Amino acid sequence: MARDRDSDVLVIGAGIAGLTAALCLQEGGARVVVLEGGAEIGGRVQAVRGDDGAVLGDLGPTWVWPRWQPAVARWMGRLALAPFAQHDAGDGILDGFGGPPRRQHLIGQDGISRLVGGPSAIVDALAAKLRPETIQTGATVVRVEAGNGALRVTTAAGQSLGARQVILATPLRGTLEKVEIMGLPVALESAMRAAPTWMAQQAKAVAIYPRAFWRETGLSGRMASRSGPLAELHDHTPASAEVGALFGFVGIGATERAADPEGVRGAILDQLVRCFGPEAGAPSELVIKDWAQEPLICSTLDLATPPEHPGIGPETLRAGHLGGRLWFAVSESADQSPGLIDGAFSAGEMTAQRVLTTL
Repeated sequence: MARDRDSDVLVIGAGIAGLTAALCLQEGGARVVVLEGGAEIGGRVQAVRGDDGAVLGDLGPTWVWPRWQPAVARWMGRLALAPFAQHDAGDGILDGFGGPPRRQHLIGQDGISRLVGGPSAIVDALAAKLRPETIQTGATVVRVEAGNGALRVTTAAGQSLGARQVILATPLRGTLEKVEIMGLPVALESAMRAAPTWMAQQAKAVAIYPRAFWRETGLSGRMASRSGPLAELHDHTPASAEVGALFGFVGIGATERAADPEGVRGAILDQLVRCFGPEAGAPSELVIKDWAQEPLICSTLDLATPPEHPGIGPETLRAGHLGGRLWFAVSESADQSPGLIDGAFSAGEMTAQRVLTTL
């Protein structure tokens, strides 16, 4: 087993929460290493990119509400991120509400914003502020154990790293299933099992077009459907308007999606034509991200239970364990906006502040 250099804090997971925690720790003077199990950083933040690398669509979270989300507002300022309003002008489409799809004015989505560059801009900005050697990708953690006044982390490749403190910034249910941690309190394990992983069972479809043609006929791009396969749809055109885009959530269960992915794709295109006309059936790109197929995100417990948005969990999720050396910082552990980008910022920031007091 290869032993690597020790650090003050090991952060497991390079999503928004983990990167936020790492940056706060670095700014507090701590030596930090971030281990990411995937090939790329970002966690649930992934994007459709153009040939030039520009973000054309978000495959994970999209929206923020800066007026009501203090952590988002604060970090947007710190990272110089630019918001723009979710496009909502025009009529929506009702599909499957008796008869053919019809135009209908839909209640506005007051306060919903997007970010120029999408949430990928958050990930990129956070990572750019960390020291170059901080993040290791492809490092899947399989064990955390205590000993000699510190914690030791082992990866699937046999790498062993020691740290005074460890922050697990990965989905709670998946962590419990995939990482061997001896000595966790029963109440903590129960709270982790009770925290559904937001987006774990979802699939998101993003259709890219040369232009936002629906706007030309007074449509907002919004659609609500009882027929499916997309249960809802929204305009997803980037701030640059260099392309047009629509995104929707697939209202088909994970098992059915996995059994016939091409059938799902074809049904989505048929629905787009039904609701928006022939031009909608010929996107330059249609990307379907099925998060249920991502083992680092979706746990077997997530697949076995009905999907639901996480609520604010008990304080044990935000406390230190294994002698005050092991912490959790992920959107689902947050004490505000759990499951959302705001929750990820809040969890990372709060946990880093608590860890810094122990160093």
